Amino acid sequence: MDRRIKFRHLDAFVAIARAKSLKRGAFQINLSQPAMSKTLKDLEGILGTTLMERDRSGVRLTAQGEVFLHYAEQSIAALQHGLTNIESLGKGTAVPLSVGAMPSVAAQFLPEAMAEFRDISPDTVLHIEEGPHSFLVDRLRRGALDLAVGRLGLPETMVGLTFTQLYSESVVFAVAPDHPLVHKPDLTAINDHLVVYPPKDAAIRPLVARFLISQGVALFDRRIESTSMAIGRALALGPGRAVWVISRGVVAADVAAGHLVILDIDTLPTAGPVGIMSRADADLSATARLFSRILKDRGEAQGNPAGL
Repeated sequence: MDRRIKFRHLDAFVAIARAKSLKRGAFQINLSQPAMSKTLKDLEGILGTTLMERDRSGVRLTAQGEVFLHYAEQSIAALQHGLTNIESLGKGTAVPLSVGAMPSVAAQFLPEAMAEFRDISPDTVLHIEEGPHSFLVDRLRRGALDLAVGRLGLPETMVGLTFTQLYSESVVFAVAPDHPLVHKPDLTAINDHLVVYPPKDAAIRPLVARFLISQGVALFDRRIESTSMAIGRALALGPGRAVWVISRGVVAADVAAGHLVILDIDTLPTAGPVGIMSRADADLSATARLFSRILKDRGEAQGNPAGL
């Protein structure tokens, strides 16, 4: 698009076309007739074509003018819609937003985005629903959620959905600082301990399964399958001293605080994309677009987190 074209050009052109008169169009947008005439002439000069021809009855659109009018009206309407939505965000009259959060983002990444969203649109109702991939994808398809944020699922689970990657993340083996495997990390020895393992509906389950197969390790016998952060944390820090197989983002805060330790096992093959999911046929609201933009900005700032 030619950057010389300004909103005043479009506004003047549309006003003249609707009024079918340069004089009446100028009056409607509070411009003098000479200023209106000059603005139209400038626009035609930029486009290199004649958009309107004058006759005794007023003005008449040329074929080029008819085509340009359609897109000029669309542009003005879109801009007005955007301004209205921005105003509604600030006044708290925007459409409420429902977001599904998988455990890998609910623990750390998403809360920071939520705080930023609240600063921009403090009165907008934000509903967050946490759960595993299959549950949230089903809620998304039913229209109960506007967006879902988390790991990319298997291809068959993503039919009818769009996915925008934010960053990549690996799965880790997290334990308490005094766990015997901390100083002797051995993948084959994990089977001697209680393991918190991702259940069948978890997006990371296939990644972990393929990783274990590639390392010649059988599925752990002493396992409890759960995506609950509360359960995983309690079992890892409790008397059982479980090995927690989980996405790095879930335990990032506990690791930083020294409550948990990540075993020194190369889990690079488990790395997978984390992103935003929405229905492919959905027309996202202004609040959903704003929240998505915040997530994208934070994803770009985060880059590829540790573990990749």
